[in-house]
Amino acid sequence: MLYLFSAHKRSFCFKWEMSVLRRAKTWEISESEDSDHDRKSASKPDESRQKQTADSRDREARSAEEDPTNIPHPPAGRASRAALSPPRPDTSGSGGAPSPARRRRSKEEVEAERLKAKERKEERERRRAARAREKEERRQEQRRRREAADELRSLRPENCIKSLTVCLEPALLQHEGSDILLDTLAMLEWRCSVESRRVPGSITWTRDLPQGEDAQACVEEEPMVLVLTPGDFVDVVITVKKMADSGGEETAMGTVLRPLWECLNQGANKAVTMLVTDFESDHRTKESGGALPEQRLRTNLGMKNRDLEEVLVYLQLYKNISVVFLESWQDVADHVCAVTKALSKRPFKLLTERSELPFCVDGSWASGARVERDGSGLRDVWSRQIQQLNRVSPAVASAVTESFPSPRLLLQAYQNLGSEAEKKAMLAGLSVKTEGKERRIGPDISARMYRCLTAENPQLVLD
Repeated sequence: MLYLFSAHKRSFCFKWEMSVLRRAKTWEISESEDSDHDRKSASKPDESRQKQTADSRDREARSAEEDPTNIPHPPAGRASRAALSPPRPDTSGSGGAPSPARRRRSKEEVEAERLKAKERKEERERRRAARAREKEERRQEQRRRREAADELRSLRPENCIKSLTVCLEPALLQHEGSDILLDTLAMLEWRCSVESRRVPGSITWTRDLPQGEDAQACVEEEPMVLVLTPGDFVDVVITVKKMADSGGEETAMGTVLRPLWECLNQGANKAVTMLVTDFESDHRTKESGGALPEQRLRTNLGMKNRDLEEVLVYLQLYKNISVVFLESWQDVADHVCAVTKALSKRPFKLLTERSELPFCVDGSWASGARVERDGSGLRDVWSRQIQQLNRVSPAVASAVTESFPSPRLLLQAYQNLGSEAEKKAMLAGLSVKTEGKERRIGPDISARMYRCLTAENPQLVLD
């Protein structure tokens, strides 16, 4: 029974397979008949391939009849055969080494690469910030230098005098001859203003401040000039004499000293100068026979010289008031011009006095000598170092540098001499030419030069 079932099963499978093959051949023949000549030529390889497949399947069927255990499986379609692909080799095992380009990085490697990229980015940011900071510092340094140069230029006397204003009190212009002062100021093209002040008959000065230096537009200078007639000065002398005798008690002050004392007592830092002027100088000079103003004043006051000197000393010591006797309004104008010029020079002098070595500031070379990379300029530095010694003129320094162009050469010349006296007198006798005249360097300067270059005692006085 089992044999019959297996034989029946083999014959059924063989018949089913043969019917499939005949149906496939019928489809191929019908497709070839309906196609044109081009498609016939293209389908010939497919027909040969199908014949080979059929032959192989016939051989498999015959082998199945001979071997009952070999049962054929149903054939798969053409599309399923095309979709199949050979298995890829397993590269993850130990059979083959993985490709470096396709190898997956570990978490540690990814994290290390990320940290390196972050460090490179931070380094670029630091360099960029450093470059920006250096650029800003250079810009600020250039701005500071430009501002310092502008400030120094504005503090020079010829520019500073343009910011000064001479303030005249209206009562001063009531005197005959005050036009001389106004004409002098107008001729010099100095600024002048007429405005009321706390002290009648006074002359003060104001200076305009640079923009941004202070909230105030201008500041009042310390000097104050008070123009007095001989009669006004007599009242001042009498009042001050009483104050000195009473121990400094300020009582019964006249019309001249009261506003002045009030101004000084309010804390005004003023240096007052009283200009005692005889406005009728020609008439008074003829009557007195050409006597000096002080002599005429003492004669009119009937005071002893000692009493008048005591009054002048008291004003100078206790009130910082000085007294000057003048002849005419022209002398007053000259005095005002002298004070104005002194005020214009004071800011620049204060600036130069703030330097560490104020004694080095002298003449046009106050800023120092420029030394180039090739060494040019060192001889000028050597010459100016010699000029720092007391009583050493530029001509003397030039004579020394012509004979010894550098300090080393001068020190070598000292070492070649034997005795101390010869070394001290070595520079004596060098020729110095000034304004067509010729003279010699003295032994004093020669000895000071030797002590300056060879002495080891820092407390040694050269002179």
